[in-house]
Amino acid sequence: MIYLIAAIAGLAGALFGFDEGVIAGALAPLRRDLGIDPVAEGMMTAAVPFGAFIGAIVGGRLAAAAGRRKLLLWSAILFIGGALLSALAGGLITLTLARLVIGLAVGVAAMMAPLYISESAPAKERGMLVSIYQLAITLGILGAYVVGYAFHENWRWMFAMGAVPAVLLFGGIFALSDTPRWLAMRGRSAEAKAALARMRERPENDPAVAAEYEEIRAAAAADEGRKATFADLLSPRVRPALIVAMGLFLLQQLSGINAVIYYAPTVFELSGFSSTTTQILATAGIGVVNVLMTVVGMMLIDRLGRRLLLLIGFTGTAVSLGAIAIAAATGSPSLGVLALAGLVLYIASFAIAIGPLPWVMMSEVFPLDCRALGMSIASLVNWGFNFIVVFSFPVLVAEFGLAGVFGLYAVVCVAGLAFTQWLVPETNGVSLEEIERHLRSGRPLRELGRLHAA
Repeated sequence: MIYLIAAIAGLAGALFGFDEGVIAGALAPLRRDLGIDPVAEGMMTAAVPFGAFIGAIVGGRLAAAAGRRKLLLWSAILFIGGALLSALAGGLITLTLARLVIGLAVGVAAMMAPLYISESAPAKERGMLVSIYQLAITLGILGAYVVGYAFHENWRWMFAMGAVPAVLLFGGIFALSDTPRWLAMRGRSAEAKAALARMRERPENDPAVAAEYEEIRAAAAADEGRKATFADLLSPRVRPALIVAMGLFLLQQLSGINAVIYYAPTVFELSGFSSTTTQILATAGIGVVNVLMTVVGMMLIDRLGRRLLLLIGFTGTAVSLGAIAIAAATGSPSLGVLALAGLVLYIASFAIAIGPLPWVMMSEVFPLDCRALGMSIASLVNWGFNFIVVFSFPVLVAEFGLAGVFGLYAVVCVAGLAFTQWLVPETNGVSLEEIERHLRSGRPLRELGRLHAA
């Protein structure tokens, strides 16, 4: 049951990935049909992360009262409307507004889907199950590249295809209940226990279900009547979690991933691949690597742990981006081959760690009373810097070239190694309630994994 729940919630990730990746194939026919300039292109492309920034604020405000399930349903409706409006757009302004609507849906769903999975999953499988969201993102991106190749002359059909997974998301979430932790927090004890039993596929009187429910109930009771504020996020209890969640998303975005996803064909064009079809096929190849390595990451996340995977990921991305930057700066005649190999290594390193782990850890490190608000603020960092990277990439490439931009992204990945080493805790196998007790104890968050192992 829990795998079905994760798969349904993961459809929100597939929609996120599709709406990120579809623009890569749509840009060429859009330039032809609408005659857009680089600034307009940047605004239209960046409308999704900008809308997601607003959606994250809305989701953070409404999550405690409305619940995870209801917000996912509303997100699905926005996804459907945005996809159809994009397909029917008569001009650049309408298309930009449609992508803004899609961005609102992405911002809410990107908070609620990992939270829904995290609050439903058993501790020993939580990392892998939340990573299904990131896997869905990569499948959505790959699907967008395939759609872009199939409809490479027709951007309207590319955008319209986004309505299909949105309808599936609505139907799937409609059939589910809200999470046991949210129900317990709202005082709906009988529903919470019944939901937990269904998710564990055991009777309500099963000792394991009763013990897990009691731990959830006790944590909810400790936070009863509390309404999280921004001051709570800056308190000594929660601030370490906020730093980790925000820092990981900051590093994820400034590593340049969305510049690569949105503008992959452009990167290949700058690297010497002149054929549009070749650019799209090379981009699709990158999408396949993204999916496969995300699966590898899912298999490793609850075995190797969060910290080691992050160290591996940041090392691989720094090396690959640095190699592309050096090849571009020196005018290497093998730039095309080096760019393709470098992007394969970059995507592989990103997919096993830097892609999924910010979503996983964002849903883990905050205490129950501050979880929705904390995830909202972390999401604001994600979408804010997503917007900056996507909007700035065409401008930065024009000013500093591929070497300068990729060199900057490589430096960020080196900083990620230091951040992980000094500040990121190990949450592998630790229940959400244990993490909350550790935060209340006042001990450094970085010690969490050591204490649990001991």
